[in-house]
Amino acid sequence: MGWFPFFIRLEGARGLLVGGGRVALRKAEKLLPFGAQLTVVAPCICPPLAALPGLTLCRRAFADSDLSPAPDFVIAATGDRALDRRIAALCRTRRILVNVVDDPAACGFYFPALVQRGRLCIGISTGGASPSAAAWLRQKIEALLPPGFDGILDRLAARREAVKAEGGSEAKRAERLQQAFALELAAAEAPRAPAAAWENAGPGRVALVGAGCGRADLITVRGLRLLQQCRAVVYDDLIDTALLDTAPAGAERIYVGKRSGRHSAPQAEINAALIALAQRGGLTVRLKGGDPYVFGRGGEEALALQRAGIPFEVVPGITAAIAVPAEAGIPVTHRGVSRAVHIITAHTQDETPDFSRWAALAADGTLVFLMGLQRLPQIAAGLLAGGLPPQTPAAVLSGGNAPHPAAVRASLGEITTAARAAGVEAPAVIVVGGVAGMELLNFPS
Repeated sequence: MGWFPFFIRLEGARGLLVGGGRVALRKAEKLLPFGAQLTVVAPCICPPLAALPGLTLCRRAFADSDLSPAPDFVIAATGDRALDRRIAALCRTRRILVNVVDDPAACGFYFPALVQRGRLCIGISTGGASPSAAAWLRQKIEALLPPGFDGILDRLAARREAVKAEGGSEAKRAERLQQAFALELAAAEAPRAPAAAWENAGPGRVALVGAGCGRADLITVRGLRLLQQCRAVVYDDLIDTALLDTAPAGAERIYVGKRSGRHSAPQAEINAALIALAQRGGLTVRLKGGDPYVFGRGGEEALALQRAGIPFEVVPGITAAIAVPAEAGIPVTHRGVSRAVHIITAHTQDETPDFSRWAALAADGTLVFLMGLQRLPQIAAGLLAGGLPPQTPAAVLSGGNAPHPAAVRASLGEITTAARAAGVEAPAVIVVGGVAGMELLNFPS
């Protein structure tokens, strides 16, 4: 037989919590926001529990007299099964509601998995069969709720009182309240909805969105929502193409990257395309791998839009300079090893870089070179000539959404030979410094 989910007012209710450990702490944290007055009885009470405000602490063993006068409810969380069951038996004889942790058969009530959004409170119970299933259901329900649902309920509560004051039949009042809820829900879900009426989409605007470096779920929530309502998406290589499927079905998809030997569109043409698309109205998303402003020419596009009077915003992403090393188990900074990280583009018109200055930066920091695989021999030789020891750790990494993943580690003196032997292909990230010798374990989901 199932358990009936009563919703009761706990404000001012007297509860007895027997136990002073982490489990008791979790129970107290759930109850206190609802106004319960808790007394904790345990010989040892852990500091986080003792620090909670509003508790009465009794640092001693449980006594039968703790149930006189009878509290409104009892939680047995001592970890001693025999003691917990004795407390439960005493409660049953006194008709006191009791919860025994991890012992469904001894319980008179359960703690549900809770979904809370202001006034909204949803309790989920599997009758003690599977807390994991209850937690899964809670996550699913939370994902279904639109943002700001607590505010919706507050406004509807005020509207309910106003509708009552307006009078009219019960059916009319119910209809007005249903309409109010429908309007609130539509407004809350609007940022997630695909653009429908593009002819009335309003003035044009552009979002320069960093897609992150790797799987589609590395994009920010804000970037994803903008992509879901765009009129056009202009995209590069090295993004997870699953992101394109999140744009509205009728959205224009414009590729400006390089693939299978095709050269990328000149930057001036990309700038002009963004301006032209924005002038048609609605939202254009410029979807860029990594971060728009980390050697992604996002600044050039922003300047072009600014000069043309086009409103734009920038949504940061996870740059390959950090993400690709992290994917390979290399933190670009690490206490005691590297206190700075320097991100350098090797794709530059400067044919005589100051390798000695770069070598000095690597003395207590990390050098990360982007777009530098073809110049790896010059980079390694220059850093060695600039004063870095040949045994300095180095790595050449191709990751994220690169077509040929690879991770090669070697000393600076040997990294060029090692990368060539491994057949590493562009795009690749070069890391030089003590952290390049680290290989922290990754557990991909």
